Order: sequence, then structure tokens, then C-alpha cells
Amino acid sequence: MSRKKLAMIGAGNIGGTLALFAGIRGLGDVVLFDIVEGMPQGKALDISHAAPIFGLDFSISGTNDMADIAGADVCIVTSGFPRKPGMSRDDLVAKNAEIIRNVAAGIKEHAPDAFVIVITNPLDAMVHLMQQETEFSPNMVVGMAGVLDSARYRSFLAQELGVSVNSVSAFVLGGHGDSMVPVRSYTTLGGIPVDLTLDEETVEAIESRTRNAGGEVVALLKTGSAFVSPAAAAIKMAESYLQDRKELMAAAAFCQEEYGVKDMYIGVPVIIGAGGVETIVEIDLNEDEKKQLDKSVAAVKGLIELL
Repeated sequence: MSRKKLAMIGAGNIGGTLALFAGIRGLGDVVLFDIVEGMPQGKALDISHAAPIFGLDFSISGTNDMADIAGADVCIVTSGFPRKPGMSRDDLVAKNAEIIRNVAAGIKEHAPDAFVIVITNPLDAMVHLMQQETEFSPNMVVGMAGVLDSARYRSFLAQELGVSVNSVSAFVLGGHGDSMVPVRSYTTLGGIPVDLTLDEETVEAIESRTRNAGGEVVALLKTGSAFVSPAAAAIKMAESYLQDRKELMAAAAFCQEEYGVKDMYIGVPVIIGAGGVETIVEIDLNEDEKKQLDKSVAAVKGLIELL
């Protein structure tokens, strides 16, 4: 059997990390694309030198020609301007929309059967634009957000509780921004509701930190944004698709009446398998969570209208 092919569109910090993780997880061969001459080639060469050390048998190449992504099974899109200190994800709409349009045209032409995972911010608006521009079936275009936001929530909870992250189960839904919704009613420690293990004030502080976690990283780095955790989240999604694992995770998916949302992308629980987003799972939210989700949906609609 021939190996699968993954195309990383954008060879910055996230793109390079994606390529390394794809090799480590044995997902297939990788092509790194970027418009900056030399950068994707250099990163690909560097990663290829690490392959023998870890015993990784995969091919990796760098290119400035979008035609080289031809036949990709998965395209992960990171192209765009990164956030800078003091800049919100929303500030990036105008800057990154044109980039996404160009990338979408290339994917549509050269990798028409690919499963597309968008990481570019503002995430929900960019994945919506990607689906419109490629005209791919919505189940084959998805946004990486919920996996990362849920992981941040789980990480903070595990640190506070002093337990393994594997003991913490949690979902973060809604838009990938300040209005995201940590779903406390489904957050548990080994099946025990988080409200029985932590007091209200502590949980609220962790939820607030989760909403602002990306900005916290940006403020600390000063010259960049998070790249390891977003790459890991996207690789988890690609892995579920390529291996037909049918894992349940939160992701920006195209809703058609689910959660009262029509014809737009928003972070919801989904099952990803060989058919892409195979199912949107509807869970019962309490009244406060419903209000929060409605507010988040309204914020995403505002971004989409800017397009």
C-alpha cells in the first residue's frame, strides 16, 4: 500500500511542528509549502535529518510550488499573519481572508479529494471562508479549535487538582476566541463532576484562563504565538481521519440546525472518521451554557459578516 500524503500549507512554527509530529505518529509522507523561498526546504531538510535518529520512515519535502501538494489526502492550513501582543484573533480577519482565498484555490485545483483542517485565525471565519472558496463538502473542511481549547482547559484543571490529564474529561465549544464556552456540566474528574472537586471561584478562574490562554502565550513569547499545542491538536484530527478512528472531539464544524445554528461553522462535538466529520453530536446544555453558546455564535456571525 502506498503511504498517505499530508500537505502542510504554511511552513512557519506550526507548519514545521506539524510535519515533525506527522512523521513521529507515522501518518504518511509530508510536503511543506510556503511562499517564502528556502524556508520550507530548510525545515524539511532539518526534519529529514532527525528521522534516522527516531527511526522514522517517511518522506518529507519543502516547496514553493502549490502544485507539489497534488494528491494530498490531508491539507492542514496554517498560512496567515500570526497574532501579536495586544492583537485579538478578530483583528486578523481582513489580513488573513485574502491568504485563505489563495490557498483555497490551490487546494481546490491540486488536492480536490483532501480532508482540510484549518488553523489560521480567526479560526471560525477562516474555515467558513475555506469551505465556501473550495466548494468542498462541508464534512471535508473542518477547523482546529475545540481540540486545543479543550486540552488547555484539561491542562489547567489537572494542574489545579494535581492529577493526570488523562483523568480529566472536558469540552470547550463555541467560537475560538474570547467567547468560547467551557462546558462545565460535562467536565469531570474520573467521572466525578468538577463542581464536586473544586469550588465555584476556582473553576471560574480556570475557565477565564482557558478563554485567554492563547493571548497568555502570545504575551509571554512577545514575538509569536502558540505552535506546539495547535499542531498537536490538528495532528490528532488528521490521525482520526486517516485511520478511521471515529474519535469524539470538539471542532469547528458546519452546522445545519444543530444547536440552533444554521449554515455556519462553530465549535461543537464531532466524530471524525474516514468520512471526515461523520457526525455532529448534540449534547444537552444547561441554560447558562446555552446563553454562552448563543453569544459565541453571534460573535462568529459578526466575523463572517466582515468577510
